[in-house]
Formats: sequence, C-alpha cells, structure tokens
Amino acid sequence: MRAMKSRSSTPEDTKYWVALDKVSGLGPKKFDALERAFESMEAVWSAAPSELSDAGLDLATATKIVRERDAIYPDDEIKKLEDSGVRAIPRTSTLYPTRLGQIYDPPAVIYVRGALTEADGRSVAVIGTRKPTTHGKEACYLLAGELARNGVTVVSGLARGIDGIAHNAALEAGGRTLAVLGSGLDRIYPGEHMDLARRIPDAGALISEFPLGTRPDAHNFPRRNRILSALSLGTLVIEAGFKSGAMLTVEHAVQQNKEVFAVPGSILSETNKGTNWLIQQGAKLVTGVDDVLDELNIVVKGGQLPMEEIVLENDLEATVLGVIDAEPRHIDDVTRTTRLESSAVASTLSVLEIKGLVRQAGPMQYVRAREVRAVYEPSTAGSQEK
Repeated sequence: MRAMKSRSSTPEDTKYWVALDKVSGLGPKKFDALERAFESMEAVWSAAPSELSDAGLDLATATKIVRERDAIYPDDEIKKLEDSGVRAIPRTSTLYPTRLGQIYDPPAVIYVRGALTEADGRSVAVIGTRKPTTHGKEACYLLAGELARNGVTVVSGLARGIDGIAHNAALEAGGRTLAVLGSGLDRIYPGEHMDLARRIPDAGALISEFPLGTRPDAHNFPRRNRILSALSLGTLVIEAGFKSGAMLTVEHAVQQNKEVFAVPGSILSETNKGTNWLIQQGAKLVTGVDDVLDELNIVVKGGQLPMEEIVLENDLEATVLGVIDAEPRHIDDVTRTTRLESSAVASTLSVLEIKGLVRQAGPMQYVRAREVRAVYEPSTAGSQEK
C-alpha cells in the first residue's frame, strides 16, 4: 500500500501532472520516484536528464521524458480537458478518492467527467459477462436498481452486457453510478453506449486513468479493473466464466481486502461457472439486495428512496400487471392466465410499458420494470348523483 503525501496539488502544478501523464511508459511507480525526488511536477518538467536519472529513473525513461515533452504543451493539455468537460485529478489532490489512493499502484492522474461526491463512499461494483442470459439480465437489473434505491452508488465498466445493464438500472432508479473506462474519456467504447455515457455524468461520473485520445486497446481493460474494485466497498459478480475480466476484477478485490459477492446460477451454464466457483471459495451468495447491504453494514439513511406512485386507469391494467413479476412471462402466458383477449393484453402491456411499470426482457416476454406503488383508481365519471 502506498502512503499518500501530505502536500496537495495546485491548479498550476496539475497541468504538469497531466503533461507528464502523456509521456509513454511513465507509470505509477515512476511517478512515485519523481514525487519523492522533486518538490513539484513543474520541477520535473524542467529537469535535465541527469536530474531525472538521479531521481531513480533509468536513462531510457529520462531521455524519453526530455524528448517527448518538447511536443507536449501543458497549457494546451488543460485547455483540451476543459473543452471536453473533463477534470484532471492528480493523486496528491484532496479530491482524489481515498480508497483509490490506498491500493498498490494508484493512477498518477484520474480523468473525470461528472462529479465524485461523498455519497460515492457507499458504493458497490456490479460486474459480469458481456453475454448474459435472461436470468443474468434480470438479476442485474433488480440488484443494481435496488442498490441505487438504497443510496448505494453502482460502479461498473460501461462494457456490453452486465455493465451496461447495471448503469442503466441505477439511473432508472434515480441513483448514482460511476463508469470506469479502459480508454480516454473522448473515446467511448463500445459505441452503442454513447448515449449511456452522455447520461451518466448527470448522476455520477465517467472515470479513466488514461489521457484523452487513448484508444480502447485490449491491454487497458485488465488495468482499469483494479480501479473498479478499489472505488467500491465490495464487488458483486453476476454471471462470469472462469476466464473473464470479471474474475480479474475479483482478484483485485481480494488483494484489496474487499468483500466479494456472487449470484448463483445454473450448473449447466458456462456463464455461471465462475460465479458458482466463487461461492464455493467463500464469496457471499446473493439472493437479494439485503445480502449485500447486511454484509457491508450499510444502513439506509432515512429509508429507501420513496417509491413513485402510478395510477392504473382500469381493471385491465390492474389485472395484467398483477400477473407480471420478476420472472419473464411470455405474452401468450399472460393471456392464458388472465383469460383476456390477446389484443387487449397486447395493448395493455404497451400502456404499462409506456408508464414504466413493465419492460420487455426478450421477444414478447415481460417483467416488472421497477418497484412502484401502483394504485388502481377506477373512473367515477357519470356516477355522480343528479
């Protein structure tokens, strides 16, 4: 664990942190050596190769810094960040997340679009496969949404599958979410999550240790996983194979002495082999959000976020909604159970979907979208006494 220095970065010094972060191959450990040897990053920026070598850098790295800094302009780098709505936070800043600063190799600089708040101290990473089953999708939607409704910030990696579902569930629940990227914040990956990435900063933040312009190369994602676990009190895994990025994140969580949670799944599914194995190894088995909240001793302050009250307009809506729950139900099954006309069921489901009470979990399959207080108020039109 790295001991953080007591000095704090000034806005003037931040631009040199950012400029040095653009130098290729200058990672956290080499930043450590420079911090110990120099009073500021501005002093590093103007240092001669011999001074950099005396600080503990190898000659090749010292030469590279001097060579590459001729093409890097600190003021220009800060201007690019400002134009992109991104803030740079060096690890000596008081704004740098405390938990992140306590891991073995904290990023020298993190780049943030949005805001990190005290509320993010109550956070859980929700991760899993990029190709979830229907069971995995629904479990993620339910658990991430319930965490958010209980005031817990949902942390994930903006990837396809479980990550994207977790972010969306948190936003739909009116909670906070943090997305940790494996690229620069101007290179959103995957492309289909562009809209999601635009919405997250309004209720959380996009975070990266990679400077603007960094491509989403494959080797970046294993590194970003240590940040996912570091920012969180615990890591919840929903469907993951043995060889997956989610399991790498779990390794980081264990090394960081963080709690690990796993949702059990079918023994016949490859996507559940990793999660079922984690439970065998001692991960907390999760069947509901209370399993996570209780293990982490998270006390809901002031109770859960208030449920929205939605009025049902007629008997049809009340009847159809009454047979929809967390398990996906095909429209034909709903029709058989309610004994209503198929056309009436289809139109009613469409109305309930517009109201946000149900959503499609697959082709013609519906589930409850969220926990709401649905009130049936039959129309009284024409019933008044004359």
